[in-house]
Amino acid sequence: MSAVRKTLTSAVSAVILAGGLAVGAAGPASAATCPSSASPVIDGAQASWSLRCSGGNVTVAGWLQDTRMDGKCAVVRINAGNGAYRTKSACSSGVREQFSFTFAGTKTAQVRLAIA
Repeated sequence: MSAVRKTLTSAVSAVILAGGLAVGAAGPASAATCPSSASPVIDGAQASWSLRCSGGNVTVAGWLQDTRMDGKCAVVRINAGNGAYRTKSACSSGVREQFSFTFAGTKTAQVRLAIA
């Protein structure tokens, strides 16, 4: 293959890859609104929470549990619609933690369960 053809092929591949990455990263995560609830289960953790609204505030309340002896923690990450951020962790297999966070001036929150 000639040097020109290799260069052109590399350039086109880079553009296609970059375009694909941009499309994959462009979709914003959706936030839940009141009232709603979720009970996610992932490898090593499980949780349950609900969103309740009252007086212009949203409360995210529930529990999370570490389900694996791997030295990692189950983590719930909450991003409220007003820009506030909170986390709660449960560490060591079988440990269950309760949480309740109230965020002023919003009716939405994005809640995620993860392992950290």
